[in-house]
Amino acid sequence: MNSSHPNDPLHGITLETVVRRLEAHLGWHELGNRIPIRCFTHQPSVKSALTFLRKTPWARAKVEAIFLAERLHENR
Repeated sequence: MNSSHPNDPLHGITLETVVRRLEAHLGWHELGNRIPIRCFTHQPSVKSALTFLRKTPWARAKVEAIFLAERLHENR
């Protein structure tokens, strides 16, 4: 972890990386169940998810929280 951002666990991880890892780990269906937004439930794609998440802070926060929770769960 970079010492200049000790309290930011997402430092250096792009939103695209977060979305791709969650899609690979959980799949679009489970992401849509956890956060019911169209970019996860209707013809999902990384591009549509990134477009929506970059414009919608509350949805991005939820996706990042799921990513961190899954990451912590994997490290156990």
